Amino acid sequence: MYVTDSAALETLVEQARKASVVGLDTEFMRERTYWARLCLVQLSADDITAIIDPLAIPDLAPLAALLSDQKVVKVFHAGSQDLEIFFREFGLATAPVFDTQLAATLAGFPQQVGYGALVKEVLGVSLDKGDTYTDWSKRPLSGTQIEYALNDVRYLPEIYRRLHEELDKGNRLAWLADDFAELSDPSTYMVDPAEQWRRLKRLSSLNRRQLAVAREVAAWREREAQRRNVPKRWLLGDEAVIEIARRSPKSTNDLEAIRGVTDKLPKAAYRSVVEAVHAGMRVPDGELPSLPKRRRPAQDIDAAVDLMVALARLRAREHGVAMPLLASRTDLERLAAGDRDESPLLEGWRATMLGNELLDLLDGRIGLKLEGGSLSVEHRRNEED
Repeated sequence: MYVTDSAALETLVEQARKASVVGLDTEFMRERTYWARLCLVQLSADDITAIIDPLAIPDLAPLAALLSDQKVVKVFHAGSQDLEIFFREFGLATAPVFDTQLAATLAGFPQQVGYGALVKEVLGVSLDKGDTYTDWSKRPLSGTQIEYALNDVRYLPEIYRRLHEELDKGNRLAWLADDFAELSDPSTYMVDPAEQWRRLKRLSSLNRRQLAVAREVAAWREREAQRRNVPKRWLLGDEAVIEIARRSPKSTNDLEAIRGVTDKLPKAAYRSVVEAVHAGMRVPDGELPSLPKRRRPAQDIDAAVDLMVALARLRAREHGVAMPLLASRTDLERLAAGDRDESPLLEGWRATMLGNELLDLLDGRIGLKLEGGSLSVEHRRNEED
């Protein structure tokens, strides 16, 4: 099916909502815009495989009913961008969802396994990826482009069933609940301009006053990029924002003297940038932003980290999960140094598989024992017992 009108879309959605599982994917363009331009929506359910053409249908509202239908599991592969587009389009989060890339990592596949590789491994089907770099905003689409787009969803329901069954046997489905809940959380897709400064590189080179300026300029850049619907780098690059924060220009003439600022920034915007600088300079001393203090691993945690690595390797091997996916050396060092706030090791399935046990190891409630060449975990009794 190739859906190009509202009536056909309503019929398709009505049929899809009768299924328990629906595969979804999108094709979009974002190279020249801030907001992604939705060019195609692909859908598969039971014996339905369809393309919805948003460029031909002015109102996609019927699709919202499917996305929010709690009785239908919406299956994506690496679906965060697709879900962000749907949130932007309809103002609602898609739920419930199942991401086959996330699920595959707990079924023994490599981290961030590609859709084509997963289809080949699970179903034995080789996909033609010849149209990967298609400009999906151009019409008409060729037969090979349509087939490529359909293949991106054609196998999702069956892959879902295979992964769901395997993870259910291993009692791992619950481990993914937090990850899938985050994908269905509206806050995941809300951009707060006031927080975008934290994504800038080289922030550590700035003092707290300069951080306040960087925060205001980065927030202006984000809002202006949204308003103009252009990539924010087209207005100011990260390096330019950092340099503006460092030099804090008092006038447009001072701003023009900063290298790299005037390359892309429209002249009409100079005054607004200077005003953002002034706003940063007016922030009271007691309200200046600061960077979290990074704990530098001390020599006395080396032994603890070595034990943590051994335990992580043991659990990764037992559960068929790639060690880098389960726990990075940096995350282990941070945890050993006492930094337990927002540690990925203490969230979701990682906490269940390893993180909680790492805390037991650090707090002395368990130990590691090497016996007969095999590593095992030894639970220690409290002195009071």
